[in-house]
Amino acid sequence: MKEKKFMTCDGNAAAAHIAYMFTEVAAIYPITPSSPMAENVDEWAAAGRKNMFGETVMVQEMQSEGGAAGAVHGALNAGALTTTFTASQGLLLMIPNMYKIAGELIPTVFHVSARTLASHVLCIFGDHQDVMACRQTGFAMLAEGSVQEVMDLAGVAHLSTIKSRVPFLNFFDGFRTSHEYQKIEVVDMEDLRPLVDMEALQEFRERALSPMHPVMKGMAENPDVFFTHRESCNTYYDAVADIVSDYMDKISEITGRKYRPFNYYGAADAENIIICMGSACEAIREVIDYEAAKGNNKLGMINVHLYRPFSLKYLKEALPASVKRICVLDRTKEPGANGEPLYLDVKDALDELGLNNILVVGGRYGLGSNDTTPAQMLAVYENLALPCPKNHFTVGINDDVTFTSLPVGEEIAMGGKGMFQAKFYGLGADGTVGANKNSVKIIGDTTDKYCQAYFSYDSKKSGGFTCSHLRFGDEPIHSTYLVTTPNFVACHVQAYLHMYDVTRGLQKGGTFLLNTIWEGEELAKNLPNKVKKYFADNNIKVYYINATKIAQEIGLGNRTNTILQSAFFRITGVIPVEKAVEEMKHFIVKSYGKKGEDVVNKNYAAVDRGGEYHLLNIDPAWSNLDINADVVKPTDGDDFINNVVRPINGQDGDLLPVSAFKGIEDGTWPSGTAKYEKRGVSAFVPVWNADNCIECNKCAYVCPHACIRPFVADDEEVKGINGATREMKAPAALKGMHFRMQVGVMDCLGCGNCVDVCPGNPKLGKALTMVPLEGQEAEAANWNYCVENVKSKQHLVDIQSNVKNSQFATPLFEFSGACSGCGETPYLKLISQLFGDREIAANATGCTSIYSGSVPSTPYTTNEKGHGPAWSNSLFEDFCEYGLGMQIAHRKMRERLASLMTKAQECTCCSDELKAMFKEWLENQQSAEVTKRLYEPMVAAMEACGCDTCKEILKYKDHIVKRSQWIIGGDGASYDIGYGGLDHVIASGEDVNILVLDTEVYSNTGGQASKSTPLGAIAKFAAMGKRVRKKDLGMIATTYGYVYVAQIAMGADQAQTLKAIREAEAYPGPSLIIAYAPCINHGLKAGMGKSQAEEAKAVECGYWHLWRYNPELENEGKNPFSLDSKEPQWDKFEDYLKGEVRFASVMKQYPTEAADLFRAARDNAQWRYRSYQRMLQTTWQPFNEESEDKSTQSK
Repeated sequence: MKEKKFMTCDGNAAAAHIAYMFTEVAAIYPITPSSPMAENVDEWAAAGRKNMFGETVMVQEMQSEGGAAGAVHGALNAGALTTTFTASQGLLLMIPNMYKIAGELIPTVFHVSARTLASHVLCIFGDHQDVMACRQTGFAMLAEGSVQEVMDLAGVAHLSTIKSRVPFLNFFDGFRTSHEYQKIEVVDMEDLRPLVDMEALQEFRERALSPMHPVMKGMAENPDVFFTHRESCNTYYDAVADIVSDYMDKISEITGRKYRPFNYYGAADAENIIICMGSACEAIREVIDYEAAKGNNKLGMINVHLYRPFSLKYLKEALPASVKRICVLDRTKEPGANGEPLYLDVKDALDELGLNNILVVGGRYGLGSNDTTPAQMLAVYENLALPCPKNHFTVGINDDVTFTSLPVGEEIAMGGKGMFQAKFYGLGADGTVGANKNSVKIIGDTTDKYCQAYFSYDSKKSGGFTCSHLRFGDEPIHSTYLVTTPNFVACHVQAYLHMYDVTRGLQKGGTFLLNTIWEGEELAKNLPNKVKKYFADNNIKVYYINATKIAQEIGLGNRTNTILQSAFFRITGVIPVEKAVEEMKHFIVKSYGKKGEDVVNKNYAAVDRGGEYHLLNIDPAWSNLDINADVVKPTDGDDFINNVVRPINGQDGDLLPVSAFKGIEDGTWPSGTAKYEKRGVSAFVPVWNADNCIECNKCAYVCPHACIRPFVADDEEVKGINGATREMKAPAALKGMHFRMQVGVMDCLGCGNCVDVCPGNPKLGKALTMVPLEGQEAEAANWNYCVENVKSKQHLVDIQSNVKNSQFATPLFEFSGACSGCGETPYLKLISQLFGDREIAANATGCTSIYSGSVPSTPYTTNEKGHGPAWSNSLFEDFCEYGLGMQIAHRKMRERLASLMTKAQECTCCSDELKAMFKEWLENQQSAEVTKRLYEPMVAAMEACGCDTCKEILKYKDHIVKRSQWIIGGDGASYDIGYGGLDHVIASGEDVNILVLDTEVYSNTGGQASKSTPLGAIAKFAAMGKRVRKKDLGMIATTYGYVYVAQIAMGADQAQTLKAIREAEAYPGPSLIIAYAPCINHGLKAGMGKSQAEEAKAVECGYWHLWRYNPELENEGKNPFSLDSKEPQWDKFEDYLKGEVRFASVMKQYPTEAADLFRAARDNAQWRYRSYQRMLQTTWQPFNEESEDKSTQSK
């Protein structure tokens, strides 16, 4: 018998492993959570891996999912086996082509990690909404519920599509399966090759379009034949279920695991069964085993694999004859329908089978990756056993509004005997997740144990909450839900002790590891009473280590992951320590080898120092502690903040009832909730030295999170500040007041950009230094006092005149979920300071939308008048059109205002003073300054007047002030999927401002290449380095001649950034600003604390250029183009590239090609610079119709 081969991987990797074998062409586009499938295929192709045909897969990244589907369709019709990978909104964009592909009976497989669709809000997590939207396309649909099933059954989809000619949508649960790591048995290419119907494959090739035997496809038909012709495909669909069944039998012979279109599990004489598909089937299986062990042998489950075509024959085969009641579970919601899709299909099937005597109920579960636990499935069986079971129920939530939810009991530990469970609480980008992926691979690949790892996140970028859930055991693991009863807990962020219930569920006699700067008695003193009592009551063994300090000493910055991974292996002994150390170092080379030998050696040192932990002495007296004695209840915030926002921030959002969202059912969320987080997660924060400060405000200008601000206090306000201030000499309006640069230490993420840009006093040094957070508690009180009591003085200065003055304006974008050192958010913060009180923003889906609007934190906030940016996200592909719609609606409402104000001039009720204000508004309605000044007195006068015309005008009072319309997106949205919309919007001539935050990759989905990715850079989908030059979006826009365009980089020229943003907003037409933004995906060797400096280097060496194109200058006879950056120092170009891993790794992986790529990258930058110089040298003069006519005549 063939020896079994195992690998530890996630569901995406399993699907890609199989897909690669059968694929000749892959047309792809990134979307969470399916992107890793395409990334794997691209990387394997770059590494030379061969498919079933002895070749590498040809991978083509497209500009959108719609484009990918079109390319798939074309490649299939040209005779190449073609595959794509997608999810959610991306799958919906493919639907038109899916109808075409199915209608033309072309074999293909779309692999989908099923994900929620955006409705009232965006949710990137898993359920079946997207695949259910495709059930009518004509694609066959095959479902898997575990990583092993993906490995086993993905091949069935490929084999069946070739034989049947019917295209397949192969899907599994996004995140729960796509991102769950499991040790699984591998299906090899040699196992599947003999199963391919080579005759059917050859017929597919022969049907391909060719001028050697031409045919016509995609014809148009009329009413006389369309219906008849459409019905001719029926025989192909009738054959699919048997073909799939046959291939499942063959796969079962290979693997020893029995598969059918409908798999039954449970008692042969079960009376109550659940019908379900996807990962929940694994949890249901555990419940059935648990109940059987207790003597309840009347339960069963049908796991649906082949959902389309829905086969009555194979459903009947799976149904035990004893069944009396069925509950159908759907992981989707279809508002207004008489039940969800699978439920309706089963009901209809039983009617057709004549099994009307079986009671059928349906329920919804697990939307948006809501954790589906055994306790919930027990509740479903308990409901089914009731005399009158609830129908159309929900499970896993508390619906106290429409009362659909089932009551759920306490969680019960299930799974295999002797299973070891662990939880690791980490901070995004501290490496915890990556280390745990390696840990589970080490255990899976070097022992006979089975293993599982799953990772839960909040919606922040790096710096957010992460929790890793690991299981190890001697039997296969079916626990497709979060760890709730761990044996081991590691808390990598000491601030979490006060923020989250990190000991919840830790088993008696369990182990707890804490990364902390405290030691011994000091640690015992600082532990919350609740935690200490839990340790004492449950006999917990507690270890602590100062991994933060060790990482600093080694030179790893905030990357504590390897140190803590080493400590985990040493403390638990899950495998011998010597073996663990050897394997950790092996994986370090694999993970960090591309980043250079220095990084590898530092991580080696981290492994060796992972033993520097200590055992904490647990005082038995802790059992008597009052757990509420040291709990500080917040005194700020209203009921919504305290009852909704704070529980979600505390990772207790799953406990909220439906009634918590009463009044915001449409997804609306209040502004300014981010300020209530106060996480205090940075190990180091800046401290201000007043003596060294020159009051330039540059530090505040560049802060990505608006947590360092200049406050100007009057003589009364300064009395409440506990710290140094400086008497102001300038500007004149602030002379004599008291200046303080205040740090919000509890909001700071410790990037250090403020310190880096601080010029300080030339004689005394910098005014900012980074110090440990510990000891800076007084600054938190100072921050709160300044924010709440020191009034803004921005009205006393011209905030648009210079960088210094701009920072006296209160940021209306603060404490976002962006990465530490983010290059994007300083631009958004500046716009909010300049125009935020009248700003309305349409935001593309991507990094910008996730850190700008992820429940419960809203960084866009309001000023003292309650005014601030109104922000909304629609989709990835339509952000420009969305913003245009906002602008034309505003214009339409203002036209109505103009009509009403004109009419009011004849009103006998309106006062002369009010009419004068109306007249001034009519004459200056495009002036933000005038309309803002008029707003309050005009509204007050109209309310006092009360005539019918004034009442009508007051209905539209929100449109009195001229709005500042901003359209915000990244380079993926702007250069690729949303480019068509961007082009149309700037062509419209409407007064909108488009901000492109250019990171040169798809940052949000993990760093895939876009048309903005420069030549030579390695990115996902460009594994060998990008081979074509970057698109010049700005120059394209200038060809219209009436679009204001600017290219900026804050770190290179703060004044030019301010000037460009100011000019763009003032320009009475479309504007486009392209802002360079270093990203964590670039791999800055200097770290993201140098992101502003990286922008300066990019401009200095000629990698990035600063310029503006102002059409208004042309009317003055001036050149509208100005090149604002200096002559580049080209000799620094290659050094700049080597400072970023995205370029440096090319040298490591492809040394023979690196020199040529780098040279080409510089040549391209020089070519672009020369084109800008030519623009600069062009002679411009105002257009004169008469002179133009004479010129034409002379010719």
